[in-house]
Amino acid sequence: MKILSIGNSFSQDAQRYVHQIAKSNGDDIYCANLYIGGCSLERHYNNVLNDAAEYDYQINGNDEDCEKISIKDALQRDVWDIITVQQVSSYSGMYETYYPYIKDVIAYAKKFCPDVKIYLHQTWSYEKGSSHGDFKNYNNDTDLMFEKIVETNKKVFENEKLDYLIPDGEIINELRKTKEFDYKNGGLSLCRDTFHMSYDFGRYALSLAWYKILSSKSVKNITYTPPYDNKDDDFYNKIELIKNTVDNYIK
Repeated sequence: MKILSIGNSFSQDAQRYVHQIAKSNGDDIYCANLYIGGCSLERHYNNVLNDAAEYDYQINGNDEDCEKISIKDALQRDVWDIITVQQVSSYSGMYETYYPYIKDVIAYAKKFCPDVKIYLHQTWSYEKGSSHGDFKNYNNDTDLMFEKIVETNKKVFENEKLDYLIPDGEIINELRKTKEFDYKNGGLSLCRDTFHMSYDFGRYALSLAWYKILSSKSVKNITYTPPYDNKDDDFYNKIELIKNTVDNYIK
């Protein structure tokens, strides 16, 4: 299976361990991410118009020494089974920012890949007290941002009749309800900077969700774990919590 994300750093977070998780479970999932930090649908659209080779072409989670390519280059690079699209996190809960750009980006993808499935990648809300400059779009309110993201993504998904909605924002919200990851009350943060996912548990949770959706397999017996300095009992307890949360949430 081959997946291409027309994305940014949030798809980079989500894809980071998908290939490794799949390999550990006997599957081969090839992941490519078109990366520009903070890239919005409007910028993707303009890059389509200009055939701009401004993206880092990240393969299977590798973000070092990446080739610079355009969306057209990537679409013609392989036979893609699934292409994911998303809005930049700061606008993800703002319906009007998706249009007309998402229609044109999807149409362009299908021009080169007529049989591809299009998945909408739902991003997650920023943490309470986030330092992100655009948190003000949601009155600096984590819960409001989450509600707007869910509402907006559902509406866009239904309007565009897309093939699947990847509920990453909902997975992170579920984990934030647990005492282990309730950062507002002393739990561990799933973010590394109040908005991007942590390199360990945060990215791992998203990658497990993607793997379960792509493979239709339970993740409870996945043996791969993310890099971590001290893999003690507490680490593995958190890993089991994440696997169970993903498995129970995604049916």
